[in-house]
Amino acid sequence: MTLLIPAIGAFCAVLSLLHLAGIVVAIARVRNAEVRRKAEDGAGVSIIRPVCGVENFSEQALGSSFRLDHPDYEVLFCAAQPNDPAVPLLRQLMAAHPDVPARLLVGNDRISTNPKLNNMVKAWTAARHDWVVMADSNVLMRRDAVAHLFAAWRPDTGLVCSPPIGCAPQGFFAELECAFLNTYQARWQSLADAAGIGFAQGKCMLWRRDILEAAGGVGALASEMAEDAAATKLVRGLGLRVRMVDAPFAQPLGRRTAADVWQRQVRWARLRRETFALFFVPEIFTGGLVPLAAGVAGAAAAGWPAALIGAVFAAAWYGSEALLAAAAGWHLSWRSPLAWVLRDALLPALWLAGWEHKDLVWRGTVMRVAHRNSST
Repeated sequence: MTLLIPAIGAFCAVLSLLHLAGIVVAIARVRNAEVRRKAEDGAGVSIIRPVCGVENFSEQALGSSFRLDHPDYEVLFCAAQPNDPAVPLLRQLMAAHPDVPARLLVGNDRISTNPKLNNMVKAWTAARHDWVVMADSNVLMRRDAVAHLFAAWRPDTGLVCSPPIGCAPQGFFAELECAFLNTYQARWQSLADAAGIGFAQGKCMLWRRDILEAAGGVGALASEMAEDAAATKLVRGLGLRVRMVDAPFAQPLGRRTAADVWQRQVRWARLRRETFALFFVPEIFTGGLVPLAAGVAGAAAAGWPAALIGAVFAAAWYGSEALLAAAAGWHLSWRSPLAWVLRDALLPALWLAGWEHKDLVWRGTVMRVAHRNSST
């Protein structure tokens, strides 16, 4: 017992310091985000946007492609099938913005089990410019999105990405998704980037064509189940870094069900376990409830006021998340603390589900999980 209480204290202190470090780094990045003008700012950019059906806010998200302030860019929309429900919307948007060079490419190149990558191959081949942005159809691109991507580029950079920041949630479970995306995942990605071990996020990625070609071309992104995991490993293999924008781009959510959120988080957990197992192992400790429970148990064992200590710890932990959301201008409501607590309660269950070797289903496509060790 003599050694147990100090060990519990050290455990809680380490997790709390990592949590607060992520909060501080994320706030500093967002608050100090600015567009630093560079030579690349006038370079031509090809923006690839794959679609698969119509989602919440599709018109707003896809329409944002036509309102960028970059001087020279084209938009390449990709649909795997000519009867995709998003095709009429895309034709309508292109007709309404004839001043922006845009094309709709239809077809499916089956180079992998990843349906999004298969859908994008034709656009990579057709792109006219040396700088290429791959942006999911539900990303709301801000007017200065390209400038922010370029601002994060450095001489040692191989890829710049933006994680999604959930906005416009409708209902509690959409707020739960915000809890996962914003003050949790974006915070940890900010900290990883600051530590020099940034990970690619497939929502929005800026490539320089020659870098991806040097790694084997767009087909090399089929080396992993998820193209962002493959991108991370390819860039690191070239001795370069994955960097993140300081002010991540929004993803309007609309309504979500509990099943939507759970299935999406389980899919991502299994992909992380499959592609970066060593980083996935400690994820069970990244929420607030594990250190809270340990701290309360340690306080009770030491004869201290456990309830008071638990309340102070919870207030500090989730209060700092509220500070981050407020400082960054991310979604924050009276239900946010409830969503953060539920998120952290779900993290151990998601972690356990992540270790199951089961096939993944992404928009109706079965993605086979390889039973192999992918720890790097």
